[in-house]
Amino acid sequence: MQDDATLVRHCLRGEAPAIRLLVERYQAEVYGLCFRILSHRHDAEDVTQEVFLRVFRSLARWDESRPLKPWVMGIAVNRCRTHLAQRTRRPELVDYLQDTLAGPADDDSAELLHEIQAALAELRPEYRAVFVLFHEQGQPYEDIAQALGRPVGTVKTWLHRARLELLEFLRRRGMVAEEDEAPACPSPPT
Repeated sequence: MQDDATLVRHCLRGEAPAIRLLVERYQAEVYGLCFRILSHRHDAEDVTQEVFLRVFRSLARWDESRPLKPWVMGIAVNRCRTHLAQRTRRPELVDYLQDTLAGPADDDSAELLHEIQAALAELRPEYRAVFVLFHEQGQPYEDIAQALGRPVGTVKTWLHRARLELLEFLRRRGMVAEEDEAPACPSPPT
């Protein structure tokens, strides 16, 4: 398996097998991130294609002393942000089939998963991106910070706020009871 720097050099020479390998190496993670941020399969597919077009246009500017994956994921987050900004300026088509064809939930976990998806869709794009990168893709804070071009402290703050907003959303929807919350800090002894 080629390291990223060697793979990029081959891509810059226009070698088709290297280009294919780079796409295969990162496609699933880029698509997964785009899908989680955009919440629509077709939008995620379109943006994933845009990401790889942007990656190949910008590949000569990649700093080979830094890991490639956070750089690629940063491009994905930025393309998702752009897509979301454009989406808010144009009327959005409602995906009726997806909602109406889903069968009844067999248990509470399916309903909870649906509610979490809805909660994620309500988050600010940067909170959603950090949440998905950390919890679903298992990225460390440092890689997320690099991908987003933000300090690690900002990433931690955004992740904390995302968790709080998700919890509040789930409470409002009746999925999490108020008693389930741990106290913010221990009570002083009396």
